[in-house]
Amino acid sequence: MKDSVLARVNEIVERIGAAAGLEIVDVELKGAGAARMLRIYIDKPEGVSLGDCEAVSHQVGELLDAEDAIPGEPYTLEVSSPGVERKLSKPRDFERFIGQKVKVALKEPVENQKKWEGALLSFADGVITLRASSGKDISFGLDQVTQANLKFEW
Repeated sequence: MKDSVLARVNEIVERIGAAAGLEIVDVELKGAGAARMLRIYIDKPEGVSLGDCEAVSHQVGELLDAEDAIPGEPYTLEVSSPGVERKLSKPRDFERFIGQKVKVALKEPVENQKKWEGALLSFADGVITLRASSGKDISFGLDQVTQANLKFEW
């Protein structure tokens, strides 16, 4: 049931995001009962403002309630930016952030290592290529990634 609810929520959120010129980075439905939390992460090239978050929250909240898209107990709706170390999961994420530093965790080791950090060199045909901090280029399929994030240099 949670998957079908999340699919319906994603459909609504993507429609609202597209109309506002926003990218929907991720949608999460966590918790159970009265402690349910719906988190929506939005972004755009110039960054998101508090006004963007408020507008999406208002529009999404109204539509979700009108369509009873999240049946049952009440839930808390949270809309925010993905932050400086945003999650990368979709092909468009890897295409957009070529040249940026990333950290990636893999299902299976590549060259005896499951965790990699480096500059994202390319993404083509489902294959990600990083230049590791050692200077070596490493390639692996998007289907091998369990987690990927931008790596902010402090």
